[in-house]
Amino acid sequence: MTRWRRRWWRWWRPDAPLLSIASDTGSGPVVVMIHGIASSSVTFHHLVPLLNTTHRCITIDILGFGDSPSPEGATYTLAEHAAALHQTIRSLKLRDPFTLVGHSLGGLIAARYASTHERELERLVLVGAPIYVPPAMFGDSADRAAMGAYFTMYDYLRSNPDFTQRAAAALARIAPIKNVLDLTDKNWVPFMLSLKNAIESQTTLDDLSRVRVRIDLVYGALDPFLAPGGQALVQQLRHVTSHRVSGVAHIMRPRIAQAVAKVLETPV
Repeated sequence: MTRWRRRWWRWWRPDAPLLSIASDTGSGPVVVMIHGIASSSVTFHHLVPLLNTTHRCITIDILGFGDSPSPEGATYTLAEHAAALHQTIRSLKLRDPFTLVGHSLGGLIAARYASTHERELERLVLVGAPIYVPPAMFGDSADRAAMGAYFTMYDYLRSNPDFTQRAAAALARIAPIKNVLDLTDKNWVPFMLSLKNAIESQTTLDDLSRVRVRIDLVYGALDPFLAPGGQALVQQLRHVTSHRVSGVAHIMRPRIAQAVAKVLETPV
C-alpha cells in the first residue's frame, strides 16, 4: 500500500477493510456483537446460545484481532475501527434496525459507530466498557487519582511488551473461556495502538451524548477496568440504563451473558 493510500484510508476510509464474520446463526431480530482488545468473537461463547433461538446473532472480529485483517498503516483509532465495522455491516445488507452489542473496547467502537450511524440501530448495549476521561475533568482528587492510575498502567503495558505478553499468557491459561485472551507478537501492534489511540484517547462520553436510541450498560461489580468516575458520568445521561451484575469481573461469564440476554428481552 502506498504512502498516499495509507493516508487516504486513515482519514477518509473509502476502502476500510471488511472484518471477519466469525458466526452468523439463528433467525429473528438481528444482534451484532463485537468483542474487545486482545480477544476475538469467542468472547460471546455464553451469550450466543441464549439468543440464537429467537434472534439472528452475528459476531464480528474487530480490526487487527481474531481472523480480521491488520492493514498496513492502520493506527487503530476509534474512527478506523468504526469504519471497518461499518463496511462489514453494510456488506450484510440488513433491512431493519438492529441491536449492537460491544464488549470492552468493542463497547467504545460501538459507541462511535452509533454516534454516526444511529438510524441503523434499534438499541446499543455496552458490556464492561472502559469509559475514561482526562483526569483533569474531575474536581475530586480521589477521582483524578483513580482515573490517572489507568493511564499510567496502560502506558506501562504498552512500553513493556515482554512483560505484557507474558502476563496475558498466564491469564489466558486460567481464563474461564478458552482463547478469550489472545496477545502475541502477531497482534501486538494492533493491541498497542488500539490501547493508545482508541482506549486512552477515547471520546466515548461525547459519542454517547449524541446517541438517541436506547443505551444499556451492563457491567460486573468486580470489573477492574471500569473507572467509577467515568461510569458515573455516563450514567448521568438521560437515555442510559445501567445493569450491575454482582460477583463477576470483566470476562463475559454466564451471569453477564444472562444479564445481557435479559436486557434484550426488554422491549425498546
